[in-house]
Amino acid sequence: MQSYTIGQAARLLGVSPDTARRWADAGRFTTHRDENGRRLIDGHDLAAFSVEVAQSGSDDEDMSYTSARNAFPGIVTAVKLGDIAAQVEIQAGPHRLVSLLTREAVEELGLQVGMQATARVKSTSVHIDRV
Repeated sequence: MQSYTIGQAARLLGVSPDTARRWADAGRFTTHRDENGRRLIDGHDLAAFSVEVAQSGSDDEDMSYTSARNAFPGIVTAVKLGDIAAQVEIQAGPHRLVSLLTREAVEELGLQVGMQATARVKSTSVHIDRV
């Protein structure tokens, strides 16, 4: 499973690295250390926490917002596979984006809960790029 540094988690959550460190220090999400001593967050834990933050909102600082026609880097929070179609959910800061695409595309990208991805929105279509 992919793990994220505090800085990467902060970007995905749409907050400053200081805010992410405070949240980790307060026990809002679990971290572990790598062989170099950096704090890392498991992708599954970050995905769950990103949904929690988006639902409750953050009083710590203003979230940044992006034009709906731009890219939304975030973390995959759900992948639902059907026989032909699939649904992928990405939490990008305060934004929850849902994309309907082919099962083949999801498998080709190797999309899984907890991994980093970018949702690209144009008109009513959401395209997903694996990072």
